Amino acid sequence: MPQTKYKIFAGSSHPKLAEAIAKELKVPLGKIKLETFSCGEKYVVLEETVRGQEVFIVQTCRDQFVNEDYMQLFLMCDAMVRSFASKVHVILPHFGYARQDKVHLPREPISAKLMADLITASGADHVVTLQLHADQSQGFFDVPVDNLNCHKIFARYFKEKHLKDIVVVSPDAGGAKNAKKFADDLGAPIAILHKTRPEHNVSHVTHVVGDVKGKACIIYDDMIDTAGSVANAKQALVKNGAKKDIYLCATHGIFSGPAIGRLRKAQFKEVVITDSIPVSKAKQFKGLKLIPIAPLMAGVIESVIGQKSVSSLFY
Repeated sequence: MPQTKYKIFAGSSHPKLAEAIAKELKVPLGKIKLETFSCGEKYVVLEETVRGQEVFIVQTCRDQFVNEDYMQLFLMCDAMVRSFASKVHVILPHFGYARQDKVHLPREPISAKLMADLITASGADHVVTLQLHADQSQGFFDVPVDNLNCHKIFARYFKEKHLKDIVVVSPDAGGAKNAKKFADDLGAPIAILHKTRPEHNVSHVTHVVGDVKGKACIIYDDMIDTAGSVANAKQALVKNGAKKDIYLCATHGIFSGPAIGRLRKAQFKEVVITDSIPVSKAKQFKGLKLIPIAPLMAGVIESVIGQKSVSSLFY
């Protein structure tokens, strides 16, 4: 049987990632025009045929541009469907609105569910994302979801450092499961911080559960937004006797609002993130390390096209 044809298209949120994935696969990027009218409405038009082909749309959700990035994605999906693509695969490393996955207060929406519905309604047949804020959010989608985990990528990075007396620290109980996977990869124990949230983007660490005294700590989380939680986490660890050189590791570097100032002031030994969200030069700082995800995403595409298991890439 002839190999299934496919094409990769880049949204405007992260073109460098799409280019890197295409380079890994040794294929050209699909031709598409993406514009914004003077009134703010988005415009999409395919500049080549996709009839009968599988297409992969690479888009992510950036700080301050989440709504724009989603709207462009919806239009791209709709254009693919109306151009008779055989399947539409969405590669969405950072799933925006992921934290609004349940009703915390009366009369709140479940925004993550709504975004999943809109992605499906726009024509997506399959979604590939990185470390959802809650794994069970996969159930919001009516199409298959590959929720990739980056713990093995991070483990390879830290193993090369040959650190001794490591403890992996989850900044809250909700992240303990993912932190445990990472800790197991490193052969290290885990500690968990207990924190309270009096309001959005504000947290206070109240307890450290686990032995961190004299240990090299790696704080492991799914995302860094305003960096308040992780800055407070470092203070709590040092106060409880951990070594002052503390590493911070997270899949998504959102870096909104006061994040960069807080990270610079906190003086982590290193802040290690993936390039799931582009980091502008203005947001880069000493000690920031970016781990490329293009090889992982290229592997997913190869597996999907070849009808092979994707799980072996990240489990």
